[in-house]
Amino acid sequence: MPLGLLTEGEEAEIMEIRNHRQAFQGCHGNQRAVNENTRITDIGIRVGKNIEIIRNGGNGPILIKIDESRIAIGRGVAMKIFVRRKEQ
Repeated sequence: MPLGLLTEGEEAEIMEIRNHRQAFQGCHGNQRAVNENTRITDIGIRVGKNIEIIRNGGNGPILIKIDESRIAIGRGVAMKIFVRRKEQ
């Protein structure tokens, strides 16, 4: 399920980071997709990491906690990050 659909307080494990641009654009789109994925991993969002939703108000950025860092990400990016909920 996409990260953007989780609610505040939920914990999850990152399973996949998708980039839909690769499927629809030519070589220039692929380069942008690679750059976007690189930025995501550079800020610590990687497959296998555990996250917690700090704030998800349904619009605007989503605030997540990874390790000891809090990171705000846009809703579009959050919908490309697929997670598996942790049982609480």
